[in-house]
Amino acid sequence: MLIDKKKSMKALLFFLFISVTINAQNVFGKWKTFNSDGEFRSIVEVFEKDGYIYGKIVRIAVESKRNNLCTECKGEDKNKKIEGLVLMKKFVWDEDAYVSGTITNPEDGKVYRAKFWLDENDSNILHVRGYIGFFYKTMEWRRIPES
Repeated sequence: MLIDKKKSMKALLFFLFISVTINAQNVFGKWKTFNSDGEFRSIVEVFEKDGYIYGKIVRIAVESKRNNLCTECKGEDKNKKIEGLVLMKKFVWDEDAYVSGTITNPEDGKVYRAKFWLDENDSNILHVRGYIGFFYKTMEWRRIPES
């Protein structure tokens, strides 16, 4: 009977460890974004829909900008409120990063090829990279812990 209890306890601890590990390594949830000067800009929620990964601006840091429209955006995003805009679209997992998607800069309406991945040493940092041809810019977003 003592052996069964030890096995049960080990199994429980193993599953708890796996659960915490999987949770800590996923990209889903809310992330703080920052500008080039390190100032907090917005909160983006990363989510899955129909087999793709998306990111939506759920809060703009500066209250006076929360009703701004994406006047420079094209297509279905033109003149949509930036707060609530899905700026990351149609990403898929490919070995070590989410790729093949696009990200929109709501300030100028430009759409960039992009990819993103978790930092290998800190799963609370998300690297988001946008491309223009061979050139790229990588931003670091910070996970907001679930409350």
